[in-house]
Amino acid sequence: MYTPVAADVAKLRNTTGAGMMDCKKALIEAEGDFDKAIEILRKKGQKIAANRADRESAEGAVIAKVNADNTVGAIISLNCETDFVAKGEGFINLASELAEKALSFSTKEDFLASDFHGITVAEKLIEQTGVIGEKIEIGAFQKIEGAFLGAYIHAGNKIAAITALSSKVDNAAEVARNVSMQVASMSPEVLSYKDFSPEFVAAETDARIAAIVKDNEELVRLGRPLKNVPQFVSYAQITDEVLKQAEENAKAELKAEGKPEQIWDKIIPGKIQRFISDNTSLDQEKALLDQNYIKDGDLKVAEYVKNAGAEITAFIRVAL
Repeated sequence: MYTPVAADVAKLRNTTGAGMMDCKKALIEAEGDFDKAIEILRKKGQKIAANRADRESAEGAVIAKVNADNTVGAIISLNCETDFVAKGEGFINLASELAEKALSFSTKEDFLASDFHGITVAEKLIEQTGVIGEKIEIGAFQKIEGAFLGAYIHAGNKIAAITALSSKVDNAAEVARNVSMQVASMSPEVLSYKDFSPEFVAAETDARIAAIVKDNEELVRLGRPLKNVPQFVSYAQITDEVLKQAEENAKAELKAEGKPEQIWDKIIPGKIQRFISDNTSLDQEKALLDQNYIKDGDLKVAEYVKNAGAEITAFIRVAL
């Protein structure tokens, strides 16, 4: 009977990532044939993968990578079944290596079919399913290009984002990373309120106002102050006529309060800004440029980037 030497077991373990006993058994079954032992381990992975195909792989690691020129970026999620596996150093290293490789491919299909140390990425995932004993798969696969890209990976590797700037300004790396942190933290869905469809804005208006009205019914019952019920939810709805009427309403309020007309010009701009803030909740939640910048609440994200001399052209975000 063939008895594997420690060097061969170690070599097979380094090649496949399989456990020492699995490598030893595979070499014994293969009678010392290294390539055959690898194939035995892969077939084991195929069997385990087939048995776990219907398992949920909701845990994992999300990794963002940007190329050396900061012009191409990719985010992938390497998914598994448990957080214990997701936190493993070997698992995170594999996710990082796969994310780096993803930079060279436009589609998830081409990426999965590409060579990865002598086998395809898809085969490597099956192999690792056998090694780890959990369903391993690529979940998200997103690409982005731009004049200058910056990435951010949230602690724990559960959320990652990449932002594209219009140009490489002096502090582009810091700006792009800061905005990517904003994207990761605040999860915007579009770049600007201008990207919302009229139908979406209309539906959100009805839903958000209805929710506030319902909340106010409960607040009345509890004897607490009521929430302001807005007329609108997006700047897309705030026309020149709407702003003019808001200004007239502000003047009427000041007159009713007995405020001297000579100071109205100092007060009205603040009231208009409050009106806009109260009536753009959708933008503040879902449109990146219209969100308050997390590192300076007095600035919108658009203002922060403009002050740096650039614009945001695109962003991507992946979260588990």
